[in-house]
Amino acid sequence: MDDGTTATRKTLARPFDHSPNPSFRRSVQPHHRRRRAIAGLVLTAIAALAVGLVMGARGGTVVHRSAHSTAAYFERIHTLGGVGPGSFAAEEAGAETAAINRTLSYTPYVRIAGAQHKEIALTFDDGPGPYTPQVLSVLERTGVPGTFFEVGVVEKDFHAATSQIASAGYPIGDHTENHSPMGKLSPKDQKSQLLQGAGAIGQYGAPFPRLFRPPYGSWDGATLRLLHRYHMLMVLWTVDTDDYLRPGVARIVHSAVAGARPGAIILLHDAGGDRAETVAALPKIISQLRRRGYRFVTVPRLLLDNPAPANQHFSAVALGGG
Repeated sequence: MDDGTTATRKTLARPFDHSPNPSFRRSVQPHHRRRRAIAGLVLTAIAALAVGLVMGARGGTVVHRSAHSTAAYFERIHTLGGVGPGSFAAEEAGAETAAINRTLSYTPYVRIAGAQHKEIALTFDDGPGPYTPQVLSVLERTGVPGTFFEVGVVEKDFHAATSQIASAGYPIGDHTENHSPMGKLSPKDQKSQLLQGAGAIGQYGAPFPRLFRPPYGSWDGATLRLLHRYHMLMVLWTVDTDDYLRPGVARIVHSAVAGARPGAIILLHDAGGDRAETVAALPKIISQLRRRGYRFVTVPRLLLDNPAPANQHFSAVALGGG
């Protein structure tokens, strides 16, 4: 917890290792149970169709009843496959929102999730920008989700990318209005940065953000009080790739892969400068981590599958990424 004095946070070069919390282990994950339920509905619908065909051969009003029952089953499956109320996607979104709420019940910030599963989250800061569509193209091509932390002031020029991110269903978090270090601002100015950033994102299809990332990792007690008021979770990072420094593609890949561990949150940037190296490094990061057995998820899904430990370690050093 912060003591109310201005503090600047940045990850250590060597991320902390957290052992799994046995109390959060589950024999069958909720998303596995949901998928089994959908598979069961599909099989039931097929069975109903078969019964309908058999009864139809016998004639009578049973044909009408069977056809009606089969149509109802397929309508239910169609609903589950959509994005509206009652759909699998809506159920998943609700579960992920609940995971954020549970996390907030015992910590206002996360730097790493639990290690229950070999999952990892790729996060992208400072967008939207001219390189954001290229990042999205890599994610789409590789079937990997991302979590984006956006700056409000750039929405006017690059909002099409925000709409694309929202349409893809990726979470969009608040990264302030103009990338100001929150820990150096008055509470009033912090509130303005937070709400203006959220408002800008919301104009282009994203819901009010439940996630917040402080620029440069700078925050203080006033920041936490604001986030508590608006039910937002501060998401820091386990691995800082330093891609904003443009150290070279190989170095970005090495930083991401060497620092990876179950529950890790990897920091990358899709805007804020020339991000050609990040775009080039991204498929290599994905390929190498997949070969090591990692599955990529969004930050909310990471918290759902791997509840974060309550003890989140930080180091107080000079301003860094974010």
